[in-house]
Amino acid sequence: MTITPAIEARDVTRILPGEVPVTLVREVDVIIQPGELVAVRGPSGSGKSSLLYLLGLLDRPTTGSILIEGRETERMDEDDLAEVRLERLGFVFQFHFLLPEFSVLKNVMIPMRRLGRFSSGDMRNRAMSLIAALGLEAERDKHPDQLSGGQRQRTAIARALANDPSIILADEPTGNLDTKNGTIVFDIFSRLAREEGRTVVTVTHDPTLAALCDREIHIVDGRVGMAVK
Repeated sequence: MTITPAIEARDVTRILPGEVPVTLVREVDVIIQPGELVAVRGPSGSGKSSLLYLLGLLDRPTTGSILIEGRETERMDEDDLAEVRLERLGFVFQFHFLLPEFSVLKNVMIPMRRLGRFSSGDMRNRAMSLIAALGLEAERDKHPDQLSGGQRQRTAIARALANDPSIILADEPTGNLDTKNGTIVFDIFSRLAREEGRTVVTVTHDPTLAALCDREIHIVDGRVGMAVK
């Protein structure tokens, strides 16, 4: 039986236009299978985050195409892309981007409100379940400035899971964390992939954490080299 890739990039190039055009990603071909935990690594400025943003439909290729679970996205308009992001993709960033005026509970409910498919009771119950699963029950009514760095990032992960996405994309999610909390975050990603079958793609500089992934994708000067175990 043929398995449809979770994410596929076909000959993707991204060029920033201008007086001196800048090529962020060049002729990239990548296939990521369902349930894989994949690290994207490379030197600073190599195009890691640019590639992740393309794979997550936060940016569009100049040429080439991105497929999400077999769906071609090249000709989708902005509304269609937004719908795919809300339904199928979850995002975690180095800077958690929690809304400071909202509690942990309300931050986790934001994606569900945007999707508009759940009742208020269902949103609250799902948010509470995610908060409990990530060990944040005691913090549910706290605001981001009352949380530790690790708690903020776990809240961001709960928010990323709010709409039950099959794919999680993370950009340096442990970059602002100490070793202990960084390991906790990667343990969560590992469980999401290996126990729940979600696809997790994470940009990281940390070779120790990258070694915990199923494989690594290396990118240098916008080009993807050989993926390694």
